[in-house]
Amino acid sequence: MRMHVHRYERWWMTFGFSMLVLFLCIIFFAAFADNMNPPSGLQQIDPTRVAQTPPFDHPGLRRLSDGKYEVYYVAQIFSFNPQTVTIPAGSTVTFYATSPDVVHGFSIVDTDVNMMVIPGWVNAASHTFRRPGTYLLLCNEYCGIGHANMAAKIEVQ
Repeated sequence: MRMHVHRYERWWMTFGFSMLVLFLCIIFFAAFADNMNPPSGLQQIDPTRVAQTPPFDHPGLRRLSDGKYEVYYVAQIFSFNPQTVTIPAGSTVTFYATSPDVVHGFSIVDTDVNMMVIPGWVNAASHTFRRPGTYLLLCNEYCGIGHANMAAKIEVQ
């Protein structure tokens, strides 16, 4: 028993399948030919040993030179360590973050800093804080029942 498919229906199925193939080709081209691949140069860390691995064994602010700082953060259920960081206005800060437990977000409100904190990886982002004030650091990836309370502060003076 052969099923009859209407001519217009066959045309729309062909069109839909062709678009699917076209989109997959575009993704393949972007991923391989244009070298748009996930970053592979990220630093790895043993998530079970974050508390024993320098510099995450003592997270916090480190001054590099005039106007340049690094901050090492550990994001874990349901807090950021350190809770508060104070830096001078005009400073360029590089944030390094990792997690020993689950995926967290790392978003500093009113800046361009927004990254995922993934267990086993160290993610980094930099920002120059030109205006004094208090900047809120939020977890923007749902990480559990206490997610809404996961925040820290960056004081720019």
